[in-house]
Parts: sequence; structure tokens; C-alpha cells
Amino acid sequence: MDAERKDKVEIKHDQKPSTNDMASKQKGEKKEVPLEKLTKAELIEKLKAAEESAKKYLDLYVRAQAEMDNLKKRLRREKEDFLKFANESLLKELLPVVDNLENALKHAQDEGSVDALREGIELTLKGMKDALSKAGVEEVKAIGERFDPNFHYAVSQEETDKVETGTVVQELQKGYVLNQRLLRPAMVVVSKNPQPGEADTYKTTAGEEQES
Repeated sequence: MDAERKDKVEIKHDQKPSTNDMASKQKGEKKEVPLEKLTKAELIEKLKAAEESAKKYLDLYVRAQAEMDNLKKRLRREKEDFLKFANESLLKELLPVVDNLENALKHAQDEGSVDALREGIELTLKGMKDALSKAGVEEVKAIGERFDPNFHYAVSQEETDKVETGTVVQELQKGYVLNQRLLRPAMVVVSKNPQPGEADTYKTTAGEEQES
């Protein structure tokens, strides 16, 4: 009895979908009718729908293009304004420097004092350095530092045994960096230790010249 029931269950599972199931499935799927089989009225309706769709997408494209053009214009204006006023804050910091120079010259003329002029120049220099520092400008470390071609420009070498070879011993012109980016390298003189025997050779040559 159980075997017979099992066979019936297996037969039920192996059954193919009914015609009604396939019909309902096909009914849910809308089949595209070939254009040559459409009536004139259906073709006109389909053409109108296509025209409306094309008009809709054209309108969207035109709007997107207009928005892109407006964005480009706005970015161009912002860039121009940025370049025009990028140094505004720095220039404001430099105005007191000009004031100090004018005051120093005025006091020097009124009092005829060199000390007043010197004090005015010192005050101006301090104001200038403060303004540069606020803008992110810093001096390049030079004297006593190892020569660094990224920040130093060697003008000449100086023989000495007081420091290691490749040490900056003189600074001819200060260098500056802006937020760690090089503005101008420091012009320096770099040390060079005498090679063994160079000093003795020099003395011998000098002695021979004196003897001659």
C-alpha cells in the first residue's frame, strides 16, 4: 500500500505544467508585434509615442547642457576672483610694514637721528617677517646644517677641518619655503676637509718659492 502511494507521489511531481499555467504565463508577457503587421492607426500612435519620448529626452538634454554651461561660468568667475584676491590677506599684513617705513623716514627727517631710522628699519623688518610667517613663509635653515641640494645652492667650497665635509659654513643669501615648498634656495658656502698631504704639499711649495 505504501509503495503504491509513493508511486502516485512521484508521478505527480513528474507532471508537466498544465496548458492553463502556460497560457497565464504567456498572457503576462506582452509580445512585441512586428511593424509590418500593425495597422496605419497603430503605426501613427506608435510614431507619436516615439516623438513624445524623443522630445522629452531632448528637453532633458538641453536642460542638462544649460546647467553645465552655468556651472562652467560660475567656476570661471570663482577662479578669476580667487586669482584676483588670493593675496588679499597677505597684502593686509604688509600694509603696517609700509606704515612703519613711512614713520621711520618721517622721524629721521624731523629729528635727523640715525638711531631713529635704524629703529624704524628694525621694526619694519620684524613686521615683514611676522607677515610672511602668517602666510606660511619660513626661512631655510643653513649655517651648521648638512648641505641639502633641495634647499641649498652651493656657490663655493671652503677648506676647513673644524666641521665635516658638506656642512654649510656661510650663508650669502637667505632661502625661503612656503608651506614646505621651496620658494628660493639659500645661497651658501660648503665646507671641504683638506685631503691628507695637501697641507704639507702647500708648505713645501711655499718654502721652495721662498728659497728661490
